Amino acid sequence: MQNNLKEPISITAISSISPLGSSLEEARTAYQNPDHLFIQKKFNDFLEWIAPLKETSKNLVEILRKSDAKYKNLDDSVLFAIQASRNAIEEAGWSFGSAQDDEGYGINFGSSRGATSLFEKYHQEFLQDGKTSTLSSPTTTMGNISSWVAHDLQSKGPEISHSITCSTALHALLNGVAWISSGMADKFLVGGSEAPLTPFTIAQMKALKIYAKMSPRALRLRSRQAPSRGLSNDDYPCRALDLTKKQNTMILGEGASAACLEKGNPENALAIIEGVGYATEVLEHNISISSDAECFQRSMKMALGDMSAEEIDVIVMHAPGTIKGDLAEYNAIEKVFYKKMPFLTTNKWKLGHTFGASGMLSIEMAILMLRYQEFIKVPFVEYKSIPKKMNKILVNAVGFGGNAVSILLKTPRTEH
Repeated sequence: MQNNLKEPISITAISSISPLGSSLEEARTAYQNPDHLFIQKKFNDFLEWIAPLKETSKNLVEILRKSDAKYKNLDDSVLFAIQASRNAIEEAGWSFGSAQDDEGYGINFGSSRGATSLFEKYHQEFLQDGKTSTLSSPTTTMGNISSWVAHDLQSKGPEISHSITCSTALHALLNGVAWISSGMADKFLVGGSEAPLTPFTIAQMKALKIYAKMSPRALRLRSRQAPSRGLSNDDYPCRALDLTKKQNTMILGEGASAACLEKGNPENALAIIEGVGYATEVLEHNISISSDAECFQRSMKMALGDMSAEEIDVIVMHAPGTIKGDLAEYNAIEKVFYKKMPFLTTNKWKLGHTFGASGMLSIEMAILMLRYQEFIKVPFVEYKSIPKKMNKILVNAVGFGGNAVSILLKTPRTEH
């Protein structure tokens, strides 16, 4: 199989707003601390684990909300996307309004759930009064996200919104790669946004029996604002990548992440996209993939192309913290990388599962490892060693429907 990218496409900026913070530096600092970022909050009279935005990030969103009367009635998922996108294009050196670029840049932002908070609010009003607000429809459409990002940035290129469950952000990246590879665009802003910390969304995850339970020991944990005291292996409520866990431990987080894609390998490249892969498998169950994740096997092989699997240094796994999900992905990796297993990691033990934004937050994690050559470990996983040098990292995502995406990144500037 030939490599599927004939010309290099670079990530020249990435910006996120998440429990980690709102900059690469904040994210790096957060990853260097082995503590998780979960707090406890009551939903539907039950205390649940969640991972909200960092307080400084919340403040940025509130400033944005108050900056324009039109933004006051937008859902958090839209505001998160706008804030992350502003930061990303500033870092990439792209101009607002494409003043210096007649062709502008494309935008593809997605979300698994979309305007969850607003939709629940408007629906509750309807149940009570039999009518709802004038804005209830335009502010809850999925297209609402990219269109508002485009409005805010005054971009001139195409704008696309979509929802492909938890692999949404990486599908946005796939779309950006396709537009650039086809010659229809030179630049694309891609990302995902999710604000799922609502009573109904939490209830949905609990109904699937995949959400982390509040154990007596967990209830004694300090919140993230408390002084660090060091955690034992039993103190992590989300056990993503723990293949011996006896119960599901998925926890929801919120946030958005945006990346700037450009043709070629410019001086400001953070990473080169060397390969992309995607696959959908025939479902045996509505919410789970096969035991050896055939979709992941095919997406990883496609991303590798004609490259040797032994060249991959690290895989950032999707690993949502569920028993079957984590194990199925691991089994798929074993089948593809049976000669030499890469180092495995994930970030959901720390910041939770951000649904449609999660894949791009994993891309951010991979870029941090490539840029600083610091492997980000899962603290309760035993590593016999850590990679001394990281040149190629594979990032995985999958969602309900068995739709897997794998993105292969490598260090930049090797071709200059």
